[in-house]
Amino acid sequence: MLQFSKIQTAGLALIIFLGALFALPNLLSEDARGSLPGFFPKGTINLGLDLQGGSHLLLGVDTEKVIDDRMKALTGDVRRELRPNRAANRERISVESLSYNEEENTISLLIADPADADEAEERLRELTRGGVGGALGLGIRAYTLTADGQRFEIAMTPEAERYWSDEAVRDSIEVVRRRIDPAGNKEVLIAPQGVGRIVVQVPGDNDPEALQQLINRTGQLSFHRQDPTVSFADAQAGLLPPGRMYVPFAELEGSGQPGLVLYEDAEVTGDMVVNATSQPDPDGGFQINFDFDNRGARRFADYTRNNIGAIFAIVLDNEIISAPRIQSAITQGSGRITGNFTAQEAYDTALLIRSGALPAELQTLEQRTVGAQLGQDSVEAGAKALVIGFIAVIIYMIVSYGRFGVYADIALIANVILIAGVLSLLGSTLTLPGIAGIVLTIGMAVDANVLIFERIREEIIAGKTPIKAAETGYDKARSAIIDANITTFLAALIMFQLGAGPVRGFAITLAVGVVTSVFTAYVLTRLFAGGYLLSKRPKEIRL
Repeated sequence: MLQFSKIQTAGLALIIFLGALFALPNLLSEDARGSLPGFFPKGTINLGLDLQGGSHLLLGVDTEKVIDDRMKALTGDVRRELRPNRAANRERISVESLSYNEEENTISLLIADPADADEAEERLRELTRGGVGGALGLGIRAYTLTADGQRFEIAMTPEAERYWSDEAVRDSIEVVRRRIDPAGNKEVLIAPQGVGRIVVQVPGDNDPEALQQLINRTGQLSFHRQDPTVSFADAQAGLLPPGRMYVPFAELEGSGQPGLVLYEDAEVTGDMVVNATSQPDPDGGFQINFDFDNRGARRFADYTRNNIGAIFAIVLDNEIISAPRIQSAITQGSGRITGNFTAQEAYDTALLIRSGALPAELQTLEQRTVGAQLGQDSVEAGAKALVIGFIAVIIYMIVSYGRFGVYADIALIANVILIAGVLSLLGSTLTLPGIAGIVLTIGMAVDANVLIFERIREEIIAGKTPIKAAETGYDKARSAIIDANITTFLAALIMFQLGAGPVRGFAITLAVGVVTSVFTAYVLTRLFAGGYLLSKRPKEIRL
């Protein structure tokens, strides 16, 4: 229990050394970090918005368009529902008029033949029967159907409008979070504010214009086939056949082509892409690699197999970012996008594809660069409280446990170094709640040592030798330490999953501190205590 091999001791020393190595850049100036060798870590712990300021955006979510898109989609469903369906043994129902009123969000339908009215009503009720929200989607009725002879009217319920508007806000928050904080460790604040609004605060980012451009791109990715039969002149004149659209090239394409005429129906859509990354292109510049899900992989393989030699346009936000010619069937479920991207363009585009499309357009209502919410005095006061608490704990452990208290203090210092190293490695952002998490971790670290030392003291009182008492103490206290820290770690995980902004920052520092404190309090102090007891073999120890 108390013996450590040379390999184990070297491994512990290496872990502490790496922690100090990653924590060291926090003590250096920016110029000093820049002069470090290339292999040397340069990441630091970032300060939060309350400590250093950053960018503030107030965004409006176009929830009306979300409702409008759903009603237009329902209009298309109604049109398809009244067509003939041999599989369901249904005949066509002739429609005299079908219109959608955008102002009132209603669909009006007039059946040509009175004999078809009952059949039409049955099909329409089946189409509009579903609900939204609640268990199994039955909590809120989505649509109402009004029948008056041959005339029918479908309207969205106010409850459904509110549900889908709130859902658009929630989905927009999640997409924005994935775009500006994909790792989840920057302490960004993204939260709803009022009705149809989102507030975004990013610490350390003093360029709200660039942040706005990244957020406001819809990220709508799709793959379309070209219609080479339509000339560019006809496209410019608006002479497009039904189901065709003219799409310009993005500036980054650099091909000199103004655009292409494409089929409106996409062969593959962005929701079928499960991952996208950027990397250097062997031919120069950077490229974007992407992977499809099973459905997208099958569609992509079938289309490329049947259309070798044709141009396959990749469209992002209504611009063609690449239009390669299909050389062979692509059946691996993955592909790449080239187009002379810069490193930043490739990274941003891959991030857009990976984070998904915005459910609604975002309008920037307010943007500004904000200063630190807390003055330098407040920052210094927080740091002073941390130092005083740290010193007080060190003195208490020495007074209470003597030599073993010194071992616990050395482990405590190593614990703080490891926390700083891990947070620097993750590029985490630190706010006052994060500092509180570190202070709490310091208390938890010595708490584990207190449990061990008190158990050793009880074993010595029971008449055991110091070595046997130490072995028993570490062995018996282990389950209590692990149980206590697992529950704390689970609480930190829950806070990270359900919280936002400073709550997540507190959860990160707490979770990292739990892991490092268990390591230093149980393993490192045992190394010191075991080395002393096995080498000196004292007859008694003071605890």
